[in-house]
Amino acid sequence: MVDHPATLEDLVARAKERTPIRVAVVAADQGLVLETVQEAVALGLIEPRLVGDPDAILACAASSNVEIDRAAIVSAKSDAETARAGVDLVRNGDADAVMKGHIHTDAFMRALLDTDQGLRLPGRRVSHVFMVDIPAYPKLLAITDAAINIMPDLNAKAQILENAIALFTLLGIEAPKAAVLSAVETVNPAIASTLDAACLALMAKRGQIAGAIVDGPMAFDNAISADAAREKGIVSEVAGDVDILLVPDLVSGNILAKNLEYLAGATAAGVVMGLAAPVVLSSRADPPAARLAALALAVLMHQPALPRSQQLQQGESESAIHCAAQPEAACCPMGA
Repeated sequence: MVDHPATLEDLVARAKERTPIRVAVVAADQGLVLETVQEAVALGLIEPRLVGDPDAILACAASSNVEIDRAAIVSAKSDAETARAGVDLVRNGDADAVMKGHIHTDAFMRALLDTDQGLRLPGRRVSHVFMVDIPAYPKLLAITDAAINIMPDLNAKAQILENAIALFTLLGIEAPKAAVLSAVETVNPAIASTLDAACLALMAKRGQIAGAIVDGPMAFDNAISADAAREKGIVSEVAGDVDILLVPDLVSGNILAKNLEYLAGATAAGVVMGLAAPVVLSSRADPPAARLAALALAVLMHQPALPRSQQLQQGESESAIHCAAQPEAACCPMGA
């Protein structure tokens, strides 16, 4: 069992102990992107494949005082061509992960989610997890899904939760504690998210959702604070020690994540789950720490802390919190 990382720096430290992975940086012609790549290379995290217009990438590198290997550039022109080239590097075995650079999110996600030529996996829902470093909280907190699935139903929420649990399993963290959020901590038929939360908690108790301790419905204060839960008479293993917050929908999750970012000094590193390779969905406003930590997450996802056999047994705003909302048909399991 691996201790729960307390900060994003802990993720980077762990990733430095692994072998570098090959990352396709889609549309690498952006200063912050190249600076992050340079730092990640210096730390031994990645071997970059810089996808995009070679002239633009070289000019950007020169203006940012970043040294790059010309041999690492994969030529592509339009957004669609660049996104496709990045995905093809993974499909052809020439890259282990993908990182969004200076490209429109729609074009990037369209290539990733293409049913025939993308990175979709049969039977898997695509979802997003923010690993959030909050100064006032003693460990990293996962928020899902605040970026891709817009209004998930009960079945979709179960799959989103399973993806978040899978991420913790890849990090070597056994039995994470998940709170299914709503506005209140009691079941209210007038609030659909409380019904979903109660169902998910029961599903976990009966083994339909494995690998985590799940409780809900829980209001945010009860999930975060054992004292708040105690005042309300809530007895829960999750309250005050939560690892995963499953939000009711994209809007509430995105507002929560941005509130933590702007009002609580939080930093969030986001990755996409449910695809054939780790995907770093960065924003133009991401601080360097968030970009680097997201790449570290990709390294740890590609080279998990637990053997595969043990895993199976366990079951564009100016904000740095990036949203890539997708229609339900794009996120749901293939063939559903």
